[in-house]
Amino acid sequence: MTEFARTPEENFDGLSDFRYEPSYHAWQDLRLHYVDVGPRDAPVMLLLHGMPTWAYLYRDMIPPLVAAGYRCIAPDHMGFGRSDKPTDIHWYTIARHTEILTSLIVALDLDRVTVVCQDWGGPIGLAQAAIMPERFEHLVIMNTWLHHPGYEYSEAIRNWNRNWHEGGLFDRPEPDVAMLLVLADGLADRRTVFGAIAGGQDAGLTGKAAEIYWGYSAPYRGLPDAGYNGMRRFPLSIPVSSPDNGNAAAQALHYRTLLGWQKGAHFIWGCVDDVFTEAWGRTWAERMGARFDGIPDADHFLQSSHGARIVELIIDGKRG
Repeated sequence: MTEFARTPEENFDGLSDFRYEPSYHAWQDLRLHYVDVGPRDAPVMLLLHGMPTWAYLYRDMIPPLVAAGYRCIAPDHMGFGRSDKPTDIHWYTIARHTEILTSLIVALDLDRVTVVCQDWGGPIGLAQAAIMPERFEHLVIMNTWLHHPGYEYSEAIRNWNRNWHEGGLFDRPEPDVAMLLVLADGLADRRTVFGAIAGGQDAGLTGKAAEIYWGYSAPYRGLPDAGYNGMRRFPLSIPVSSPDNGNAAAQALHYRTLLGWQKGAHFIWGCVDDVFTEAWGRTWAERMGARFDGIPDADHFLQSSHGARIVELIIDGKRG
């Protein structure tokens, strides 16, 4: 029996900008949450989040994509969102996250899929196209990576990894990482955000900033510290120092496989991201012979800050 925490449903009651009936997929003795809206016989937009977000990241993208005729499926990785949260930090591996997403795709028998991925949604989601290409017709790749020989990790991602190790900024009980999304959306300054995280204090947010914070913190509010372990494990899984970490060998295989991808591929990039830089995004797109659209003022979490613009680019890219 897997020991896990489960977020109370009432945590999600006040999300006026994300009111979707939850759907659940059984995986072993746990349940994975996903949003599923739009016509069941329509082509699929598989919307994949990374760390420290959940399907709420796509709140501004789902309505216009459905209006454009797509079925949108936005799962929460185990440990995130409405999905169950195993309390053993060693339960979480990138290989396991990948396997669980595969099981969801197969259980729903999805085809004509466009995968839309960012951050850890990249390695987990692009793996699906590499191993089940017959189900996928298009890749939308945003501010992510696949580990491979020669990949240069940015100083920002190395710093992110360090800050989750002992003595780092996020090495603390119940780290309030939803504050990072308030910063990414330009709704609070760095002093306010990092001061609140370091001090474990209420930042006194109001208006839109408070709304965004409430949405991104909903999955972990009131949980015991062990309910945060899914979030902790993602940064610690970045293979910056050891190729044995983060399913790195499989990532390298998927990277090589997708360099030969013959279907649609489209890179949409937040150009002020210092984690996955514009230069890296352009290099990867060139290697795949894919279209690249940079959003000059978008940062790492571009779905949260520029969702409507991303949808415009996706639809335009699909036409092309």
